[in-house]
Amino acid sequence: MKKVYGSAAEALDGLLHDGMLIAAGGFGLCGIPENLIAAIRDAGVKNLTVASNNAGVDDFGLGLLLQTRQIKKMISSYVGENAEFMRQFLSGELELEFNPQGTLAERLRAGGCGIPGFFTRTGVGTVIAEGKEHKEFDGETYIMERGIVADLSIVKAWRADTTGNAIFRKTARNFNPPAAMCGRVCVMEVEEIVEPGTLDPDQIHLPGIYVHRLVQGEHEKRIEQRTTRAKETA
Repeated sequence: MKKVYGSAAEALDGLLHDGMLIAAGGFGLCGIPENLIAAIRDAGVKNLTVASNNAGVDDFGLGLLLQTRQIKKMISSYVGENAEFMRQFLSGELELEFNPQGTLAERLRAGGCGIPGFFTRTGVGTVIAEGKEHKEFDGETYIMERGIVADLSIVKAWRADTTGNAIFRKTARNFNPPAAMCGRVCVMEVEEIVEPGTLDPDQIHLPGIYVHRLVQGEHEKRIEQRTTRAKETA
């Protein structure tokens, strides 16, 4: 089965449609599938629901899809670095389903593992719990959260072989493995694609069984928040 494609647009060919649910890996600008996001923007699909920890920044990452009004709803944990995200939400242009970060990660993982729902104490007694089933276990109250199964997963890895076995670099692993798992189809962009047998099996973070299409891309190493101090003088 061929998994390697020549470009992000080719890797997404035939997979995109209006109104779909996309799970996107990344945390801030770390480990985001930037080439695939740009290809989705260029494809022009709209009314998207995107499950992702956040939405990049105004001019990069998922922020590009907010600029073009292609996202209808975000399922997210954090929105603080994207002014356009906040503007659209506060003006009622964008639907937002807030999730605690751990809950979002587990919803993605659960969807990938075939678990339709699970109970957690996180969010009990807050607006997060409104409208959700409550159940008591060992004297403690829990709320039920649903697993997420996306129409498409888009993720970014550091190295992968041609069968899709992937390694993520340090903190760029973040939401990428659970996002990859939960998609009916997973497209992964990679910094380097190698032949099978090149990677140490004990170092694989995501088995190729979860990955349907691969593309090697060029990536911009942006710093989301640059903090410096004044140069010390003698």
